[in-house]
Amino acid sequence: MFIPYRNSKVLRRSRVIWGSFSLWRPRLVFWCGALAIGVISVGFARLADLAQKAFASVTSLGEWAFLLPLLLVPLGFMLSAYLAMTLFPNSQGSGIPQAIAARHLRDEEDRTRLLSLKIAFGKIVLTVLGLFCGASIGREGPTVQVGASIMLAVARFGGMAQARGLILAGSAAGIAAAFNTPLAGIVFAIEEMSRTYESRANGLVLTAVILSGLAALGLAGSYNYFGEASAAPRELRDWSLVLACGIGGGALGAAFSGFALHFGQRIRRWAQPRPLSRMLVLAGFCGLAVALIGLASGGNTFGTGYDQARGAVEGHALPLLFFVEKLAASFLSMISGIPGGIFAPSLAVGAGFGSTMGSLFGTSIALAAILGMAGYFSGVVQAPMTAFVIILEMTGDHQAVIPIMAVSMIGYITSRILSREPLYHGLSRVFIAAAIRARRALPRS
Repeated sequence: MFIPYRNSKVLRRSRVIWGSFSLWRPRLVFWCGALAIGVISVGFARLADLAQKAFASVTSLGEWAFLLPLLLVPLGFMLSAYLAMTLFPNSQGSGIPQAIAARHLRDEEDRTRLLSLKIAFGKIVLTVLGLFCGASIGREGPTVQVGASIMLAVARFGGMAQARGLILAGSAAGIAAAFNTPLAGIVFAIEEMSRTYESRANGLVLTAVILSGLAALGLAGSYNYFGEASAAPRELRDWSLVLACGIGGGALGAAFSGFALHFGQRIRRWAQPRPLSRMLVLAGFCGLAVALIGLASGGNTFGTGYDQARGAVEGHALPLLFFVEKLAASFLSMISGIPGGIFAPSLAVGAGFGSTMGSLFGTSIALAAILGMAGYFSGVVQAPMTAFVIILEMTGDHQAVIPIMAVSMIGYITSRILSREPLYHGLSRVFIAAAIRARRALPRS
């Protein structure tokens, strides 16, 4: 008689638990947040594409329209920098450093200054504005800040205490939905965002990636970012690309990240007396330089560089100095203070470098471009697993798995030798230090 009584008691308790709204509310809010990241990422991507097409259309309307960038790009940079500093503070740059910094901050108010729905909205609008004005930026890094902002809002609305884990999950979901690379999103969260494996957050990350990925697939369908590639090393000179793209790409990536951190520090000191006016002057100067580089390259360096990178992956050689021009345009866009990421431009620089190596070595342009992307990207972010997985998922080139892995690792080692501090983590320290200074400046009660 005792067993049926106990079973009925357990059954009643389980019904209470499963039917409790307070239990399901945070889960439902979390699931809705993950789905929202996928939907917003697809919308963001389409807006970014429309902005680039609009810039190309405007600058090809008439006989002298090709000179329009000399006016449009500097003014666009200045407008974007002004709005970022006045209306959407902490939206500047990639957005990944802000997400990393927010994970290190313990105070909710400090996190909200870096990640909020207002900042997410501003990030999307200003990144699209930058692409409309020809900036050499990408939308993938900003998508990370947008995803992390949505998940931090989820933590607040759903009454969830796992803010750090949710920021990690939102960042992973953003990368996964932006590139349609779910595995890369997970690896990026572990290797780049947290720099460690957190078993307590792995379920959140995986669930967020799955749900955001499903939303993105439902709207955009299944696709590879750069299409299907089947390049593989077949001769000894093909294997020589592994060393050339690994060492050369890693060195270029280290130079980019090292100069970005160095000049970023000097620019902050220079702008400190009058930050708004001086940053507007800098943005205008950088915009003019980007316009001049764009005109000199025949328009190849404007925008994300996606078309050029995809062309190289498909076997079409890029101009020999394209990677130098694109690197310069991306560097100027980054230090100008406008919102925008470096993911897509970095892939374009790497593809251009690989294409040049392939032309010089007389090897497959497609293979060289893929290896160049892996080497340079790994050198910039100093995250070899992320570089390997993201390149593999974007190109679908399973025949070159070992070469891509080798180049990513060589690029990482080369970059670490030349530049000890990873770019995103170095930039995140700026936001952490600013939060600490703001906290200390508050009057004591």
